[in-house]
Amino acid sequence: MKKTQINSKSNHIKNVLHGFFLGIGTAIAEPSTILPLIVQHFSSSSVLVGFYVALLRGGAILVQMFAAFYAQSFPLVLPFLKRVFLVRFLSWFSIGFAILLIGNKSNELTLFFIGLGLFFFSFSAGFGAIYFREISAKIFTHKFRGYTMAYRQFFTGFGSILSGVAAGWVLNHYEAPKSYGYLFIISAIFMGFGFLSFASVKEPKKENISVKESSFKVFLKNAFKILKEDKHLSTQIFSYLFSYSYLIAMPFIILQAKEYIKLNGTDIGIFISVQMVGAMLSNFIWGKLSSNGKNRIIVNISTLIMIVAIIISWVNKTNIYGYYVVFFLLGTATDGLRLSFGNLILILAPEDKRPVYVALQTNIVSIGIFFSVLGGVIVEYLNYGWLYGVTLLFLSASFLLSLKLKDID
Repeated sequence: MKKTQINSKSNHIKNVLHGFFLGIGTAIAEPSTILPLIVQHFSSSSVLVGFYVALLRGGAILVQMFAAFYAQSFPLVLPFLKRVFLVRFLSWFSIGFAILLIGNKSNELTLFFIGLGLFFFSFSAGFGAIYFREISAKIFTHKFRGYTMAYRQFFTGFGSILSGVAAGWVLNHYEAPKSYGYLFIISAIFMGFGFLSFASVKEPKKENISVKESSFKVFLKNAFKILKEDKHLSTQIFSYLFSYSYLIAMPFIILQAKEYIKLNGTDIGIFISVQMVGAMLSNFIWGKLSSNGKNRIIVNISTLIMIVAIIISWVNKTNIYGYYVVFFLLGTATDGLRLSFGNLILILAPEDKRPVYVALQTNIVSIGIFFSVLGGVIVEYLNYGWLYGVTLLFLSASFLLSLKLKDID
């Protein structure tokens, strides 16, 4: 492996550009704002809202371990990541096309194609997450990775702010559901630029690889043996899993706001932008802490911020400025958790078993994506008080576990 390929400026810039354009694209279907409104346009079911929010990221669960089974023996994974990028682009674009083509003519059919697009978008991400983490571990050292990922998340937030402003304008000037279709198609194009950027990174060849097991069944047995024996890994995974419990409440905060306050397209765009501003600004702090090997501290602080955001959501109903604070804090905390846990797993994992460790964490933690379905059931059959109470219980468990995380020695 050439030293010039480690922490190179070129790969750093391409990593940041990928995040920037991806931020523009995916902010259109932000689980806390626009996606719940899109689903609610075609259906009044809160359970369905929770299901579609889970679907946006939940398809990855099905393939994480399978991807790691093969990836552990690959010296290069970038060729496979390029195929993932193509599938994700086509899936996202097809959602917008389906909304424009079918729209209100058949709500059920439109929802079906939205769900299908979201599934393939997240299903392909199951492979992409393994390949992306593997490449990141190859081209960046642990401390520099915290630096470049903080920059990446900063510009992802900046791209999302631009997207939020544009989304507000489109929602105000075009009637639903056409406005939703336009948003998906335009964002897919921007997303494509990000995919092209990362597809051009220089990936060094991996020398220390594992021999692939004789069967996927044997691989699973060995993987879960690792999970059982490595206590640091299991503690980290369950802390991360419980941190995802914010998704129990998050998709329904915007619906609570809509119930008590008359929201327009501009308000929704501001919510998205405020959330991304929180994410952007926090990365100055997260990047500094991570580059100093303090990823565990980031997890501790981010979880506490998430708890404060949920408490404010519980007590605030009619004050729009209170919702601004909530979305700002959500953006701050989610970026902190994403950066720190993403770095912690690469610090913990042995080089030859890195895809396995990443897959174990991502696969098990991905179960938390379906917490939004639980939130939908609670809203449908109980009330918002129960929604926030259950969320706080899970987040508290995450915080207690995070105190035991292993960081850079």
